[in-house]
Amino acid sequence: MIRILHESLMITGFVAAMMLIVESLNVQTRGRWQQWLSGSRMTQYAVAALLGVTPGCLGAFLVVTLYTHGAVSVGAVVAAMIATSGDEAFVLLALAPGAAVRLMAILLALGLAAGALVDLLVRKPATPAHCEALLLHEEDAATPFTLERLKAQWRHCSASRGILTTALALFVFAVAAGELGPPEWNWIRVTLLLAGGISLWIAVTVTDHFLDEHLWKHVARRHVPRVFLWTFAALTATGPLTRLLTDHPAAGASPWLLTAAAAVTGIIPESGPHLIFVTLYAEGAIPFAALLANSVVQDGHGMLPLLAHSARDFVRVKAINLAAGLAAGAIALALLR
Repeated sequence: MIRILHESLMITGFVAAMMLIVESLNVQTRGRWQQWLSGSRMTQYAVAALLGVTPGCLGAFLVVTLYTHGAVSVGAVVAAMIATSGDEAFVLLALAPGAAVRLMAILLALGLAAGALVDLLVRKPATPAHCEALLLHEEDAATPFTLERLKAQWRHCSASRGILTTALALFVFAVAAGELGPPEWNWIRVTLLLAGGISLWIAVTVTDHFLDEHLWKHVARRHVPRVFLWTFAALTATGPLTRLLTDHPAAGASPWLLTAAAAVTGIIPESGPHLIFVTLYAEGAIPFAALLANSVVQDGHGMLPLLAHSARDFVRVKAINLAAGLAAGAIALALLR
């Protein structure tokens, strides 16, 4: 339970930090970066797939953040989630680096193709339901940063600024101390610290209007509680299933059955079950097709923020990825037999 709480806090903290940064970037550029990204679907697929194929879940979290704010389409989310393998990518790189590189190249290509196909068929608007896009107000006009303004804001510090700043400072401290995120110093820990530090600076220095309207009312009050509660609930619910799969691996079964089971297991929004297929493949116990099917469908923790935002979108993307994973696994089995 403590592990689940730590993972939930880490995911929630990073997603909240990225939301704050995205909101700030949109205001500082007056929405120009969003217009650039929204103007080309192929750019969206390329950015999303590249973020997804990066080992770990941080890239997938960022794509979901962009989607929930209407900056990218549902096809971009599909591209990212097909491309990503979550934390399993690190393990595969260590156990079978050649296979890992080959798998990542295949996932990147599949993600790009699937994302374009989904948007062509679904034609879903880029702005999701239940969440406004990144809005700009007249009060958001660039206000120069001065020490006088900063002192005045903290002299009359609002409750929202105090709470948000304290929460972000605790997140940064916990990551730096190794209490949240990886205990060792690696690029994930550095990324968490950078995201937390930048969002902390934003919370400390932005104007009262920006903090209250964009950061507090929109991000902190609307998104953060849902992300934490859904993440904690999902990780708690998948715990028994993870232990069941770990205790009863399917090695030795029919390749077709293994591939189908690997794809279905990919639905679980957790990293643990999927490590089974990575280790079994590294030991030569299952075919590459099973590893591919599982990798296409699974996304580590990447989809948990989307589950918090919209269960319907979560199910939709998972169903698309399951179909893609089954198809990719079947083709791989037919070609590699």
